[in-house]
Amino acid sequence: MAKEKKVEQITDIEVDFAQWFTDVCVKAELVDYSGVKGLFILRPYGYAIWENIMHYLDTRFKELGHENVSMPVLIPESLLQKEKDHVEGFAPECAWVTHGGAEELPERLCVRPTSETLFCDHWSHVVHSWRDLPMLYNQWCSVLRWEKTTRPFLRGREFLWQEGHTLHATAEEALAETEQMLNVYAECCEDFLAMPVVKGNKTEKEKFAGAERTYTVECMMHDHKALQSGTSHYFGDGFARAFNITFSDKNNQQSYPHQTSWGMSTRIIGGLIMTHGDNSGLVLPPRVAPVQVIVVPVAQHKPGVLERANAVLEELKAAGIRAKIDDSDYSLGWKCAQYEMKGVPLRLELGPKDIEAGQCVCVRRDNFEKTPVSLGALAETVPQLLDAVQQGLYARAKRNLDEHIFPARTLDEAKAIQEQRGGFVKTMWCGDRACEETMKERTGMSSRCIPLEQEHLDDVCPICGRPAKHMVYWGMAY
Repeated sequence: MAKEKKVEQITDIEVDFAQWFTDVCVKAELVDYSGVKGLFILRPYGYAIWENIMHYLDTRFKELGHENVSMPVLIPESLLQKEKDHVEGFAPECAWVTHGGAEELPERLCVRPTSETLFCDHWSHVVHSWRDLPMLYNQWCSVLRWEKTTRPFLRGREFLWQEGHTLHATAEEALAETEQMLNVYAECCEDFLAMPVVKGNKTEKEKFAGAERTYTVECMMHDHKALQSGTSHYFGDGFARAFNITFSDKNNQQSYPHQTSWGMSTRIIGGLIMTHGDNSGLVLPPRVAPVQVIVVPVAQHKPGVLERANAVLEELKAAGIRAKIDDSDYSLGWKCAQYEMKGVPLRLELGPKDIEAGQCVCVRRDNFEKTPVSLGALAETVPQLLDAVQQGLYARAKRNLDEHIFPARTLDEAKAIQEQRGGFVKTMWCGDRACEETMKERTGMSSRCIPLEQEHLDDVCPICGRPAKHMVYWGMAY
Protein backbone atom coordinates (compact mmCIF):
# COMPACT_ATOMS: atom_id res chain seq x y z
CA MET A 1 0.00 0.00 0.00
CA ALA A 2 1.46 3.37 -1.02
CA LYS A 3 1.91 5.85 1.79
CA GLU A 4 -0.45 8.81 1.83
CA LYS A 5 1.12 12.22 2.31
CA LYS A 6 -0.67 15.55 2.31
CA VAL A 7 -0.37 17.45 -0.98
CA GLU A 8 0.71 21.01 -0.26
CA GLN A 9 -1.84 23.69 -1.15
CA ILE A 10 -0.96 27.16 -2.39
CA THR A 11 -2.94 30.37 -2.68
CA ASP A 12 -4.60 30.98 -6.04
CA ILE A 13 -2.40 33.17 -8.24
CA GLU A 14 -5.33 35.40 -9.23
CA VAL A 15 -6.60 35.82 -5.66
CA ASP A 16 -3.43 36.96 -3.87
CA PHE A 17 -0.33 37.10 -6.06
CA ALA A 18 2.01 38.07 -3.21
CA GLN A 19 0.88 35.18 -1.01
CA TRP A 20 1.00 32.80 -3.98
CA PHE A 21 4.63 33.81 -4.53
CA THR A 22 5.57 33.21 -0.89
CA ASP A 23 3.73 29.88 -0.87
CA VAL A 24 5.68 28.69 -3.92
CA CYS A 25 9.01 29.79 -2.44
CA VAL A 26 8.39 27.74 0.69
CA LYS A 27 6.38 24.77 -0.58
CA ALA A 28 8.56 24.14 -3.63
CA GLU A 29 11.38 23.86 -1.06
CA LEU A 30 13.39 26.80 -2.40
CA VAL A 31 13.83 28.76 0.84
CA ASP A 32 13.24 28.68 4.56
CA TYR A 33 13.16 31.50 7.11
CA SER A 34 16.15 31.98 9.39
CA GLY A 35 16.27 33.30 12.95
CA VAL A 36 17.17 36.81 11.71
CA LYS A 37 14.45 38.84 9.99
CA GLY A 38 15.15 39.36 6.30
CA LEU A 39 17.84 36.68 6.08
CA PHE A 40 16.64 33.60 4.21
CA ILE A 41 18.02 30.08 3.97
CA LEU A 42 18.50 28.98 0.39
CA ARG A 43 17.56 25.29 0.47
CA PRO A 44 19.29 22.72 -1.77
CA TYR A 45 16.70 22.93 -4.56
CA GLY A 46 16.81 26.73 -4.59
CA TYR A 47 20.60 26.73 -4.48
CA ALA A 48 20.74 24.21 -7.34
CA ILE A 49 18.82 26.68 -9.52
CA TRP A 50 21.34 29.40 -8.58
CA GLU A 51 24.23 27.03 -9.33
CA ASN A 52 22.92 26.50 -12.87
CA ILE A 53 22.60 30.26 -13.38
CA MET A 54 26.10 30.69 -11.96
CA HIS A 55 27.50 28.08 -14.33
CA TYR A 56 25.88 29.73 -17.35
CA LEU A 57 27.12 33.21 -16.45
CA ASP A 58 30.55 32.12 -15.24
CA THR A 59 31.16 30.30 -18.52
CA ARG A 60 30.16 33.40 -20.52
CA PHE A 61 32.30 35.70 -18.37
CA LYS A 62 35.38 33.55 -18.81
CA GLU A 63 34.78 33.26 -22.55
CA LEU A 64 34.99 37.07 -22.61
CA GLY A 65 38.25 37.14 -20.66
CA HIS A 66 37.04 37.86 -17.12
CA GLU A 67 38.72 36.33 -14.06
CA ASN A 68 37.16 35.54 -10.69
CA VAL A 69 38.53 37.18 -7.55
CA SER A 70 37.51 37.43 -3.89
CA MET A 71 37.34 40.68 -1.95
CA PRO A 72 36.92 41.19 1.82
CA VAL A 73 33.45 41.29 3.35
CA LEU A 74 34.21 44.40 5.44
CA ILE A 75 34.85 47.93 4.16
CA PRO A 76 36.45 50.65 6.37
CA GLU A 77 34.17 53.68 6.70
CA SER A 78 36.91 56.00 5.45
CA LEU A 79 37.20 53.95 2.25
CA LEU A 80 33.46 53.99 1.65
CA GLN A 81 33.41 57.78 2.11
CA LYS A 82 35.81 58.44 -0.78
CA GLU A 83 33.14 58.52 -3.50
CA LYS A 84 30.44 60.94 -2.32
CA ASP A 85 27.52 59.96 -4.59
CA HIS A 86 28.21 56.26 -4.04
CA VAL A 87 28.19 56.41 -0.25
CA GLU A 88 25.08 58.61 -0.17
CA GLY A 89 23.28 56.09 -2.36
CA PHE A 90 24.04 53.18 -0.03
CA ALA A 91 24.16 54.88 3.40
CA PRO A 92 20.58 53.97 4.43
CA GLU A 93 21.22 50.28 3.70
CA CYS A 94 24.62 49.86 5.37
CA ALA A 95 25.13 47.52 8.31
CA TRP A 96 28.10 48.38 10.55
CA VAL A 97 30.54 46.35 12.64
CA THR A 98 31.64 48.39 15.65
CA HIS A 99 33.28 45.79 17.89
CA GLY A 100 35.84 43.03 17.42
CA GLY A 101 35.33 40.64 20.28
CA ALA A 102 34.92 42.80 23.39
CA GLU A 103 36.89 45.76 22.02
CA GLU A 104 35.45 48.75 20.22
CA LEU A 105 37.02 49.20 16.80
CA PRO A 106 38.94 52.43 16.07
CA GLU A 107 36.92 52.75 12.83
CA ARG A 108 33.51 51.40 11.88
CA LEU A 109 33.52 48.64 9.26
CA CYS A 110 30.65 48.34 6.76
CA VAL A 111 29.44 44.88 5.77
CA ARG A 112 29.73 45.20 1.99
CA PRO A 113 26.55 46.31 0.22
CA THR A 114 28.60 46.26 -3.01
CA SER A 115 32.34 46.26 -3.66
CA GLU A 116 33.28 49.17 -5.94
CA THR A 117 35.38 50.83 -3.22
CA LEU A 118 37.27 47.62 -2.46
CA PHE A 119 38.15 47.06 -6.09
CA CYS A 120 39.21 50.69 -6.50
CA ASP A 121 41.45 50.57 -3.43
CA HIS A 122 43.08 47.39 -4.78
CA TRP A 123 43.56 48.85 -8.26
CA SER A 124 45.18 51.98 -6.82
CA HIS A 125 47.99 49.68 -5.62
CA VAL A 126 48.45 47.41 -8.63
CA VAL A 127 47.68 49.46 -11.76
CA HIS A 128 50.68 51.42 -13.06
CA SER A 129 50.87 51.16 -16.85
CA TRP A 130 48.62 50.77 -19.89
CA ARG A 131 50.08 47.26 -20.04
CA ASP A 132 48.15 46.43 -16.82
CA LEU A 133 44.83 47.18 -18.55
CA PRO A 134 42.15 46.10 -18.98
CA MET A 135 41.40 44.62 -15.58
CA LEU A 136 38.48 42.23 -16.10
CA TYR A 137 37.35 40.96 -12.71
CA ASN A 138 34.26 39.21 -11.37
CA GLN A 139 33.32 38.18 -7.85
CA TRP A 140 30.74 35.62 -6.66
CA CYS A 141 29.70 36.50 -3.14
CA SER A 142 26.94 37.64 -0.81
CA VAL A 143 26.19 41.25 0.09
CA LEU A 144 24.22 42.82 2.94
CA ARG A 145 21.73 45.67 2.60
CA TRP A 146 19.58 46.52 5.62
CA GLU A 147 16.20 46.59 3.90
CA LYS A 148 13.17 47.51 5.99
CA THR A 149 10.68 45.34 4.07
CA THR A 150 11.84 41.91 2.97
CA ARG A 151 10.53 39.07 0.79
CA PRO A 152 12.21 35.84 -0.34
CA PHE A 153 14.47 36.43 -3.36
CA LEU A 154 12.98 39.82 -4.20
CA ARG A 155 14.23 41.88 -1.27
CA GLY A 156 16.38 40.19 1.32
CA ARG A 157 18.93 41.79 3.60
CA GLU A 158 21.56 39.31 2.47
CA PHE A 159 21.60 37.89 -1.02
CA LEU A 160 23.93 36.07 -3.37
CA TRP A 161 25.11 37.66 -6.59
CA GLN A 162 27.97 38.21 -8.96
CA GLU A 163 29.51 41.62 -9.33
CA GLY A 164 31.76 42.31 -12.27
CA HIS A 165 34.28 45.16 -12.05
CA THR A 166 36.47 46.21 -14.94
CA LEU A 167 39.02 48.94 -15.60
CA HIS A 168 39.91 50.25 -19.07
CA ALA A 169 42.34 52.67 -20.67
CA THR A 170 39.66 54.56 -22.60
CA ALA A 171 36.03 55.58 -22.29
CA GLU A 172 35.25 53.81 -25.58
CA GLU A 173 36.55 50.48 -24.25
CA ALA A 174 34.63 50.86 -20.98
CA LEU A 175 31.38 51.75 -22.74
CA ALA A 176 31.79 48.76 -25.06
CA GLU A 177 32.26 46.54 -21.99
CA THR A 178 29.14 47.99 -20.34
CA GLU A 179 27.02 47.28 -23.40
CA GLN A 180 28.56 43.83 -23.90
CA MET A 181 27.67 42.74 -20.38
CA LEU A 182 24.13 44.09 -20.74
CA ASN A 183 23.78 41.78 -23.74
CA VAL A 184 25.13 38.85 -21.71
CA TYR A 185 22.37 39.42 -19.15
CA ALA A 186 19.75 39.73 -21.88
CA GLU A 187 20.92 36.43 -23.40
CA CYS A 188 20.86 34.74 -19.98
CA CYS A 189 17.29 35.91 -19.38
CA GLU A 190 15.93 35.10 -22.82
CA ASP A 191 17.89 32.03 -23.96
CA PHE A 192 18.48 30.33 -20.61
CA LEU A 193 15.63 31.47 -18.36
CA ALA A 194 12.95 32.00 -21.07
CA MET A 195 12.31 35.54 -19.74
CA PRO A 196 11.91 38.15 -22.50
CA VAL A 197 13.50 41.52 -21.73
CA VAL A 198 13.38 45.20 -22.57
CA LYS A 199 16.91 46.64 -22.78
CA GLY A 200 17.52 50.28 -22.00
CA ASN A 201 19.17 53.06 -20.00
CA LYS A 202 18.08 54.09 -16.54
CA THR A 203 17.16 57.74 -16.09
CA GLU A 204 19.42 60.06 -14.07
CA LYS A 205 17.10 59.56 -11.09
CA GLU A 206 17.15 55.76 -11.26
CA LYS A 207 20.78 55.10 -12.21
CA PHE A 208 23.28 53.42 -9.87
CA ALA A 209 24.86 55.65 -7.20
CA GLY A 210 28.14 56.99 -8.62
CA ALA A 211 27.53 55.86 -12.21
CA GLU A 212 27.51 58.06 -15.30
CA ARG A 213 25.26 55.62 -17.11
CA THR A 214 23.27 52.53 -16.04
CA TYR A 215 21.92 49.97 -18.50
CA THR A 216 19.17 47.56 -17.44
CA VAL A 217 17.21 44.53 -18.59
CA GLU A 218 13.58 44.82 -17.45
CA CYS A 219 11.28 41.79 -17.37
CA MET A 220 7.51 41.61 -16.96
CA MET A 221 6.06 39.30 -14.36
CA HIS A 222 2.79 37.34 -14.53
CA ASP A 223 1.01 40.14 -12.64
CA HIS A 224 2.33 42.68 -15.18
CA LYS A 225 4.74 44.35 -12.78
CA ALA A 226 8.36 44.97 -13.76
CA LEU A 227 11.45 43.30 -12.35
CA GLN A 228 14.88 44.85 -12.87
CA SER A 229 16.76 41.67 -13.69
CA GLY A 230 20.34 42.73 -14.36
CA THR A 231 22.25 46.02 -14.56
CA SER A 232 25.47 47.20 -16.17
CA HIS A 233 27.06 50.52 -15.17
CA TYR A 234 29.59 52.88 -16.77
CA PHE A 235 31.43 54.96 -14.15
CA GLY A 236 33.66 57.06 -16.38
CA ASP A 237 36.80 58.04 -14.44
CA GLY A 238 34.96 59.33 -11.35
CA PHE A 239 35.95 56.46 -9.06
CA ALA A 240 39.49 56.49 -10.46
CA ARG A 241 39.87 60.17 -9.54
CA ALA A 242 38.37 59.62 -6.07
CA PHE A 243 40.75 56.73 -5.38
CA ASN A 244 43.74 58.18 -7.25
CA ILE A 245 44.01 55.29 -9.72
CA THR A 246 46.37 56.42 -12.49
CA PHE A 247 48.41 54.73 -15.20
CA SER A 248 51.08 55.69 -17.71
CA ASP A 249 49.52 55.62 -21.16
CA LYS A 250 51.30 54.75 -24.43
CA ASN A 251 52.55 58.35 -24.65
CA ASN A 252 53.97 58.09 -21.14
CA GLN A 253 51.32 60.50 -19.84
CA GLN A 254 49.55 59.94 -16.53
CA SER A 255 45.87 59.13 -17.15
CA TYR A 256 42.81 58.06 -15.20
CA PRO A 257 41.28 54.73 -16.30
CA HIS A 258 37.57 54.25 -16.98
CA GLN A 259 35.54 51.80 -14.95
CA THR A 260 32.47 49.54 -15.25
CA SER A 261 30.43 47.43 -12.87
CA TRP A 262 27.67 44.91 -13.59
CA GLY A 263 25.64 42.41 -11.60
CA MET A 264 22.90 39.81 -11.42
CA SER A 265 21.62 38.32 -8.16
CA THR A 266 19.42 35.57 -6.74
CA ARG A 267 16.59 38.07 -7.28
CA ILE A 268 16.39 36.55 -10.77
CA ILE A 269 15.04 33.34 -9.17
CA GLY A 270 12.13 35.42 -7.91
CA GLY A 271 11.71 36.57 -11.50
CA LEU A 272 11.67 32.97 -12.72
CA ILE A 273 8.92 32.12 -10.24
CA MET A 274 6.77 35.14 -11.10
CA THR A 275 7.25 34.82 -14.87
CA HIS A 276 6.46 31.13 -15.32
CA GLY A 277 4.70 29.84 -12.19
CA ASP A 278 1.03 28.80 -12.02
CA ASN A 279 -1.55 27.50 -9.60
CA SER A 280 0.23 24.15 -9.36
CA GLY A 281 3.45 25.84 -8.23
CA LEU A 282 6.82 26.49 -9.77
CA VAL A 283 7.43 26.06 -13.50
CA LEU A 284 11.08 25.82 -14.55
CA PRO A 285 12.52 26.19 -18.05
CA PRO A 286 14.47 22.98 -18.81
CA ARG A 287 17.80 24.75 -19.34
CA VAL A 288 17.91 26.00 -15.74
CA ALA A 289 15.97 23.16 -14.04
CA PRO A 290 18.07 21.11 -11.56
CA VAL A 291 15.97 18.08 -12.56
CA GLN A 292 14.78 18.11 -16.17
CA VAL A 293 12.96 14.76 -16.09
CA ILE A 294 11.48 12.91 -13.12
CA VAL A 295 10.87 9.20 -13.74
CA VAL A 296 7.78 8.01 -11.85
CA PRO A 297 7.21 4.24 -11.77
CA VAL A 298 3.53 3.27 -11.81
CA ALA A 299 2.50 0.17 -9.81
CA GLN A 300 6.16 -0.20 -8.93
CA HIS A 301 5.45 -3.19 -6.67
CA LYS A 302 4.77 -5.31 -9.76
CA PRO A 303 7.60 -7.42 -11.20
CA GLY A 304 10.01 -5.69 -13.56
CA VAL A 305 8.67 -2.13 -13.19
CA LEU A 306 11.43 -0.70 -11.00
CA GLU A 307 14.12 -2.45 -12.99
CA ARG A 308 12.82 -1.02 -16.28
CA ALA A 309 12.32 2.45 -14.74
CA ASN A 310 15.92 2.48 -13.51
CA ALA A 311 17.13 1.39 -16.95
CA VAL A 312 15.21 4.34 -18.44
CA LEU A 313 16.83 6.65 -15.88
CA GLU A 314 20.32 5.52 -16.86
CA GLU A 315 19.50 5.92 -20.54
CA LEU A 316 18.36 9.50 -19.96
CA LYS A 317 21.48 10.31 -17.95
CA ALA A 318 23.68 8.83 -20.69
CA ALA A 319 21.96 11.22 -23.13
CA GLY A 320 23.06 14.18 -20.99
CA ILE A 321 19.67 14.79 -19.38
CA ARG A 322 19.43 15.75 -15.70
CA ALA A 323 17.05 13.01 -14.56
CA LYS A 324 15.98 11.44 -11.28
CA ILE A 325 13.63 8.65 -10.23
CA ASP A 326 11.11 8.67 -7.39
CA ASP A 327 10.83 5.09 -6.23
CA SER A 328 9.55 6.03 -2.78
CA ASP A 329 6.39 4.34 -1.53
CA TYR A 330 4.31 7.54 -1.56
CA SER A 331 1.20 7.49 -3.73
CA LEU A 332 1.30 8.27 -7.45
CA GLY A 333 -1.01 11.25 -6.90
CA TRP A 334 1.30 12.78 -4.31
CA LYS A 335 4.36 12.28 -6.53
CA CYS A 336 2.69 13.97 -9.50
CA ALA A 337 1.60 16.94 -7.39
CA GLN A 338 5.01 17.20 -5.72
CA TYR A 339 6.97 17.46 -8.96
CA GLU A 340 4.43 19.83 -10.42
CA MET A 341 4.96 22.02 -7.33
CA LYS A 342 8.73 21.89 -7.89
CA GLY A 343 8.35 22.77 -11.56
CA VAL A 344 10.14 19.76 -13.06
CA PRO A 345 9.75 20.29 -16.85
CA LEU A 346 8.92 16.69 -17.79
CA ARG A 347 7.39 13.79 -15.88
CA LEU A 348 7.93 10.32 -17.34
CA GLU A 349 5.41 7.72 -16.16
CA LEU A 350 6.11 4.03 -16.67
CA GLY A 351 3.91 1.13 -15.56
CA PRO A 352 3.33 -2.55 -16.44
CA LYS A 353 0.99 -1.78 -19.36
CA ASP A 354 3.46 0.78 -20.74
CA ILE A 355 6.30 -1.71 -20.60
CA GLU A 356 4.15 -4.28 -22.37
CA ALA A 357 3.39 -1.73 -25.10
CA GLY A 358 7.05 -0.67 -25.33
CA GLN A 359 6.34 2.94 -24.41
CA CYS A 360 6.02 5.44 -21.57
CA VAL A 361 3.96 8.60 -21.05
CA CYS A 362 5.70 12.01 -20.88
CA VAL A 363 3.79 14.87 -19.23
CA ARG A 364 4.89 18.44 -19.92
CA ARG A 365 4.87 20.78 -16.91
CA ASP A 366 4.12 23.93 -18.92
CA ASN A 367 0.79 22.74 -20.38
CA PHE A 368 0.26 19.24 -18.85
CA GLU A 369 0.15 17.74 -22.34
CA LYS A 370 0.67 13.96 -22.35
CA THR A 371 2.77 12.34 -25.07
CA PRO A 372 3.27 8.57 -25.53
CA VAL A 373 6.97 7.95 -26.28
CA SER A 374 8.53 4.73 -27.54
CA LEU A 375 11.03 3.31 -25.06
CA GLY A 376 13.37 2.79 -27.96
CA ALA A 377 13.34 6.49 -28.87
CA LEU A 378 13.80 8.19 -25.50
CA ALA A 379 17.26 9.61 -26.24
CA GLU A 380 15.90 11.38 -29.32
CA THR A 381 12.38 12.30 -28.22
CA VAL A 382 12.90 13.55 -24.66
CA PRO A 383 15.37 16.32 -25.65
CA GLN A 384 12.85 17.43 -28.30
CA LEU A 385 10.11 17.61 -25.68
CA LEU A 386 12.39 19.59 -23.34
CA ASP A 387 13.14 22.06 -26.15
CA ALA A 388 9.41 22.38 -26.77
CA VAL A 389 8.83 23.22 -23.09
CA GLN A 390 11.64 25.81 -23.17
CA GLN A 391 10.29 27.48 -26.30
CA GLY A 392 6.69 27.25 -25.08
CA LEU A 393 7.55 29.05 -21.83
CA TYR A 394 9.40 31.80 -23.68
CA ALA A 395 6.54 32.26 -26.16
CA ARG A 396 3.99 32.51 -23.35
CA ALA A 397 6.09 35.05 -21.44
CA LYS A 398 6.70 37.05 -24.64
CA ARG A 399 2.95 37.23 -25.27
CA ASN A 400 2.44 38.46 -21.73
CA LEU A 401 5.01 41.20 -22.33
CA ASP A 402 3.87 42.22 -25.81
CA GLU A 403 0.19 42.30 -24.87
CA HIS A 404 0.81 44.54 -21.85
CA ILE A 405 2.81 47.41 -23.35
CA PHE A 406 0.57 50.40 -24.05
CA PRO A 407 1.32 53.82 -25.55
CA ALA A 408 -0.02 56.95 -23.85
CA ARG A 409 0.02 60.59 -24.93
CA THR A 410 -1.27 62.23 -21.76
CA LEU A 411 -0.69 61.81 -18.05
CA ASP A 412 -4.36 60.99 -17.49
CA GLU A 413 -4.21 58.31 -20.19
CA ALA A 414 -1.10 56.79 -18.60
CA LYS A 415 -2.82 56.71 -15.21
CA ALA A 416 -5.98 55.12 -16.61
CA ILE A 417 -3.99 52.42 -18.42
CA GLN A 418 -2.09 51.51 -15.26
CA GLU A 419 -5.24 51.38 -13.15
CA GLN A 420 -7.29 49.37 -15.65
CA ARG A 421 -4.72 47.13 -17.36
CA GLY A 422 -1.34 47.34 -15.64
CA GLY A 423 1.82 46.50 -17.54
CA PHE A 424 4.27 48.91 -19.13
CA VAL A 425 3.14 52.31 -20.34
CA LYS A 426 5.35 53.96 -22.94
CA THR A 427 5.35 57.72 -23.41
CA MET A 428 7.59 60.46 -24.69
CA TRP A 429 9.50 62.48 -22.05
CA CYS A 430 11.28 65.80 -21.91
CA GLY A 431 14.08 64.47 -19.70
CA ASP A 432 13.15 66.65 -16.71
CA ARG A 433 13.35 64.94 -13.33
CA ALA A 434 10.36 66.93 -12.08
CA CYS A 435 8.18 65.33 -14.76
CA GLU A 436 9.49 61.89 -13.82
CA GLU A 437 8.56 62.53 -10.19
CA THR A 438 5.13 63.83 -11.22
CA MET A 439 4.47 60.60 -13.13
CA LYS A 440 5.37 58.62 -10.01
CA GLU A 441 3.18 60.77 -7.75
CA ARG A 442 0.14 60.74 -10.06
CA THR A 443 0.25 57.14 -11.33
CA GLY A 444 2.47 55.17 -8.95
CA MET A 445 4.71 54.20 -11.88
CA SER A 446 8.48 54.64 -11.86
CA SER A 447 10.55 54.95 -15.00
CA ARG A 448 11.76 51.49 -15.94
CA CYS A 449 14.14 52.51 -18.72
CA ILE A 450 14.77 54.59 -21.81
CA PRO A 451 14.65 51.64 -24.24
CA LEU A 452 17.50 51.18 -26.69
CA GLU A 453 14.90 50.67 -29.42
CA GLN A 454 13.25 54.10 -29.51
CA GLU A 455 9.88 54.95 -31.05
CA HIS A 456 8.49 58.39 -31.86
CA LEU A 457 5.06 58.49 -30.23
CA ASP A 458 4.60 62.25 -30.08
CA ASP A 459 6.52 65.51 -30.24
CA VAL A 460 5.91 66.61 -26.67
CA CYS A 461 6.20 65.34 -23.10
CA PRO A 462 2.75 64.22 -21.83
CA ILE A 463 3.44 65.70 -18.42
CA CYS A 464 4.63 69.25 -19.15
CA GLY A 465 3.97 69.72 -22.88
CA ARG A 466 7.54 70.71 -23.66
CA PRO A 467 9.52 69.14 -26.55
CA ALA A 468 10.23 65.44 -25.95
CA LYS A 469 13.73 63.96 -25.95
CA HIS A 470 13.13 60.23 -25.35
CA MET A 471 10.55 57.50 -25.23
CA VAL A 472 10.36 55.98 -21.74
CA TYR A 473 8.82 52.80 -20.33
CA TRP A 474 6.97 53.31 -17.04
CA GLY A 475 5.61 50.62 -14.74
CA MET A 476 4.93 49.35 -11.24
CA ALA A 477 7.96 47.40 -10.06
CA TYR A 478 9.26 44.93 -7.49
